[in-house]
Amino acid sequence: MTPTPGTPPTGPGRPRRPGRRLGAAAVAALLLAAVPAGAAVSADAATPKSATGPQGQKLTVSATTGLDPAGAKIRVTGEGYGTTSGIYVALCKDNGANRVPSPCLGGADMSGGSKNSQWIVPKGDPYEGELALPFGPGGTFDVEIEIRSEGDGLDCADVPCSVVTRADHRASGDRTQDVRIPVTFAGREPGEPGGEGVDVPAGTVSYKPVAVFTSAGKPLDLLLHPDSKKLYVGADNIPDTADTDERGLYVLNPEDGKAETRITDAPGSTGALRASAAARISGPLPGDGVVYNYPLRGVGSAKAGDTAATGVWLAGSTITDIAPGTAPGTVLVAQGAKLSEIERATGTATRSLTLPGGTQFAADHARGAVWFSDFAAGKLHRVDLASFAVTASFDLPGTDSIAGFTEVDPASGAVWVGVNRSVLVFDATGKPVKTLVGKDLVRDAAFDAAGGRAFVAWQDGGDLSDPANDNNGTLTVYDSTDFTPAAKDLSLPGNQTQLGAASLAVEPGGATVFVTSPAEGKITRLTRQVSPLVTQAPADRSVRAGEEVALTARAEGAPEPSVRWQVSTDGSQTWRELDGATEPVLTFTAKSAQDGYRYRAEFRNDVGTTRTAPVTLTVTEATGGDTGGGNGGSGDTTTGGAATGGDGSTGGDSDGDGSDGGTSTGASGSSGGSGSSAGSSGSTVGGGSVGGNTGAGTTSGGSMAATGITVISVTLLAAALLGGGLLIHRRARRRTSGLA
Repeated sequence: MTPTPGTPPTGPGRPRRPGRRLGAAAVAALLLAAVPAGAAVSADAATPKSATGPQGQKLTVSATTGLDPAGAKIRVTGEGYGTTSGIYVALCKDNGANRVPSPCLGGADMSGGSKNSQWIVPKGDPYEGELALPFGPGGTFDVEIEIRSEGDGLDCADVPCSVVTRADHRASGDRTQDVRIPVTFAGREPGEPGGEGVDVPAGTVSYKPVAVFTSAGKPLDLLLHPDSKKLYVGADNIPDTADTDERGLYVLNPEDGKAETRITDAPGSTGALRASAAARISGPLPGDGVVYNYPLRGVGSAKAGDTAATGVWLAGSTITDIAPGTAPGTVLVAQGAKLSEIERATGTATRSLTLPGGTQFAADHARGAVWFSDFAAGKLHRVDLASFAVTASFDLPGTDSIAGFTEVDPASGAVWVGVNRSVLVFDATGKPVKTLVGKDLVRDAAFDAAGGRAFVAWQDGGDLSDPANDNNGTLTVYDSTDFTPAAKDLSLPGNQTQLGAASLAVEPGGATVFVTSPAEGKITRLTRQVSPLVTQAPADRSVRAGEEVALTARAEGAPEPSVRWQVSTDGSQTWRELDGATEPVLTFTAKSAQDGYRYRAEFRNDVGTTRTAPVTLTVTEATGGDTGGGNGGSGDTTTGGAATGGDGSTGGDSDGDGSDGGTSTGASGSSGGSGSSAGSSGSTVGGGSVGGNTGAGTTSGGSMAATGITVISVTLLAAALLGGGLLIHRRARRRTSGLA
């Protein structure tokens, strides 16, 4: 058979014919057909549940909750299906009304032996007897399928699943055959937090641009001070505004980007102050302020409110990288392949080391190491900070192109090296563990150690004659432990490498990220958004009519999500929002008419929509009898069939006025009682009015209305079926109205 819709059947299969089970099982199926459309028969796992389709089709599944995740056999029956088109019966992801149930469990079964799903076709169909079963009279079928919680791209631990019927692959866009009955497996019962994302998966993280700062010239480097929370920006001139000197170290308010301080002057080669750009920020000073490198060989420091930087001018070649030193008042400086530790007050080198090559490094003080990148030679050298000697060297594959960055994850000691369009990740011992490949040129990385996230800025090449370029960069976020994406990729329009490399600063916790675009002279402030993630979900409820019901659902997200409660009266086939139900707790008074209704909470924010798993409300009568009789009354219980009296006036309607002509439970007596009914066609069990307004009672001693089967006969039949292992639930017809 072909259990996966969309794949035409090929190859031989084992002929199978639908078995026709008669006797007690057939009688049970007929009685199940009398259950209100879409209403659950029972909350018990072993009790069948039914639902109706858009054309009146009825689907019944033998068991729906607490199923064995490793595999369970269930019986699926149907009636009223069209006999002009084929259907599949399968376990599928439930994507909601008017959306195709997909993916589904099972693959292309060439032998007919997997039984994960069943293909059912009209009589005379070319595939009948080979891979598919024919419909029975009246569009009926009766099949057994084997389902499990996971397989073939489906994982019912993560998404809502239903046993469904759907049009076969020859009419895959036809939604008229969709009938769905939700099922759950053991360990994944309704009410488990998480929920199902509608447009994006629940808990999806993304970043949204919320502000653009153009107050700091051409930004070259960033640091968000851990104590003062001020945003420090090293900047140069913007070529388009050459008439204005924009060089210097800026101190910005990170919320609105306003410049609080701009330090333009720093000591030059003679010690005299001069206007200077701030090329690279080394690190923070205690309380406030930063240490930074200014061209060509200056090492300075400044804080908010300063009018000029203090600093020293080093001997030798141009500074190519800088980082905090091993002692207060020192910095590590690379001047090409020469690595030195410098006293900031005097500019004196306390120790130096010349490596085989390279210009860039990252210091890991927690583990006493410096990682020095030699992109030209394709080598990564480890320098021991205690001995100030090279202790190991490792290959940097693919470094014959554009150099990016060298950074250390402070949480794990992993070394991230950006080269061309890739990030090479080494563990703290130098072992290669991962290569991350992007579509743009990799330029900078920053880490949120507390959140375990790594942020990487990628820039476009900026050459629009190259088909690989589109002038847009990218921000990516990874889990720094397993390197899986931790947020949706964000496009950075206009961020390209023509006028400088992008840089990053990340707020602790990762709620805010700043990324520079030197070519545009701007800094973009990004905030984290999270689609709703359910933290508390409702569970199935069983109550008596008249009792208060309280269903609770809560979710977290950014921005904070709103909630709307929804109800389904047809077994999750369709849903509607409840008026005014916008609080985490939904409360209402249960009515008999709400028996079998399903409820769910839908959470929404700017990022997406998430729904809780549907839960079922089971409502039983507050007094004796199967239904009705809510107005009470006295009846003679000495000779009739019904033990609990009533005046026959409360048939069918949930308001108890009998105006719908529903089944009533009236008083019993040897003459059928004397209760009158307000319904125009109400019938009674155990005496009372048979129909109309005459109040005339029957003399059958309590016959089942309009069947000719006496109560005692039904009791014997039920006992016989129970003896055969079948459970019969007899329910009176009731209106499916009276929504909370």
